[in-house]
Amino acid sequence: MLLAIDVGNTNTVIGIFDGDRRIGSWRIRTVEDATADEYLVALLNLARAGNLNVLDIDGVIISCVVPPLMGALEALCRRHLKLTPLFVGPGIKTGMPIRYDNPREVGADRIVNAVAAYEKYRIALIAVDFGTATTFDYINQAGEYEGGCIAPGVKISAEALFHQASKLFRVELTAPARVIAKDTASAIQSGIVYGYASLVDGILMRMFEELDSRPRVIATGGLARVISAHTKLVDDIEDDLTMEGLRILYARNSPPKGA
Repeated sequence: MLLAIDVGNTNTVIGIFDGDRRIGSWRIRTVEDATADEYLVALLNLARAGNLNVLDIDGVIISCVVPPLMGALEALCRRHLKLTPLFVGPGIKTGMPIRYDNPREVGADRIVNAVAAYEKYRIALIAVDFGTATTFDYINQAGEYEGGCIAPGVKISAEALFHQASKLFRVELTAPARVIAKDTASAIQSGIVYGYASLVDGILMRMFEELDSRPRVIATGGLARVISAHTKLVDDIEDDLTMEGLRILYARNSPPKGA
């Protein structure tokens, strides 16, 4: 079985695959000072809840954008699982040329999503990931990563509003019935959800203009469905894009069976 871990700034997604089939998936909070032992306890409890045995894990791949956690994750694998983890980063075989001025600057999560999206669609596309930051990544028809842009994420934008405006309060991130709201809670929801949907469409339109083409747009991430439902330019939503990307990258970096 393959253990895939995607560590984001806000959440960590843990998946377990049996071959090509994902048989377990969980989302936990990212804690910057978590230890290897704490990760082990979490993994054991989650696996037990899914009737899975961690002793059956024979491979690990990790995408991490939180550098302080790299040591704890490596210790989890080497000390507790007796396995050498594969980290997504410089030197890994992606099967995708990176046309960035400095390829080392591209976040691991962006590469993972790009690989998974192109593997599925095999056309020019833009992957939009609604995470702590919202990223827009363009992959051309030949399967080359061309670059993109990064915007503040929905939740951190909302948190900034609540912290800086003393009379405003946290609301559920859902779309109200009308843009022109009649109460404060709905007004905040309108500004966040419809405003962010307009940001997404606006950036995509500018990308289309630069490309002089209209690539397919694939959305993923925790708030992809909430925001994409109110955009005009998102074509598909892939909830499992990052996990699939990790599985694909592990396979590309593993020796053939029997070798």
